[in-house]
Amino acid sequence: MPYINGSEATIAYEQSGQGPDLVWVAGGGSRGGDWRLFQTPFFDDRYRSTTFDGRGIGDTTCDVPQPWPIEAFARDTAELIEAVCEPPVAIVGSSLGSAIVQQVAIDRPDLLRCAVVMGTGAWSTGWGWDYQEAEIEFRRAGGSLDGMMGVTHYASMCYPARALGDRELWPKLRELLLAWMDSGENERSLIPQWEASLGYDQRVLLPSVRVPMHVIAFAEDVQAPPQDGREMAEMIPGAEFHLLADMGHASWYGHAHDTINPYILDLLERHC
Repeated sequence: MPYINGSEATIAYEQSGQGPDLVWVAGGGSRGGDWRLFQTPFFDDRYRSTTFDGRGIGDTTCDVPQPWPIEAFARDTAELIEAVCEPPVAIVGSSLGSAIVQQVAIDRPDLLRCAVVMGTGAWSTGWGWDYQEAEIEFRRAGGSLDGMMGVTHYASMCYPARALGDRELWPKLRELLLAWMDSGENERSLIPQWEASLGYDQRVLLPSVRVPMHVIAFAEDVQAPPQDGREMAEMIPGAEFHLLADMGHASWYGHAHDTINPYILDLLERHC
């Protein structure tokens, strides 16, 4: 895996495909390679996809003391784009990755052609804030979630009931999540990455964004309730809000990717 040396982090990345540059920004606890299971193969005949490990996870390293603010994650992303892409690029994020994309749109709009963000909001508040804070406190108290206990906990946070009750689909989702649990990456990255997600607040600056923005919410998203995404889209001039039915926070990962990928492609084709 190649690396670039940023101002604060040594960033591990991968590229594939050909065409205009498309950058994928993973959420908390996810590595860049997670996009390579269900997303990049679909896009590689039209775009050059760049995926990467964010600071705090995988092969990317950062020696700057924690906590790391969302602006630092966005700076890493911008430095990667400048180093290995031909901006302006299209960019897609999920969850924490969406908050990072939004910050890049605030700080470095010159690098972006368009942005698609999923499972997001303008700030952490209400249930989302309480959920993340509870998980962080649980880890700081010495707790951990692994094996099938971790699988069942996160499955209920990531997928809708219909997917969990699908007797053919559930064993596939279980194996995906069990491999994630066994990797230890969620435990390793939870505090450094979730603290950034817990603490960001972009409400003041989002109205200044002029990058074409598509905000995708999932109707059964427990982690990022759809109204949070709608609220954010209303803050950004010209942003479009998209509500996808029967999907949860991570439905792009092994559940409804066959529906979500073409939907994202249609959005990107408007701008690329």
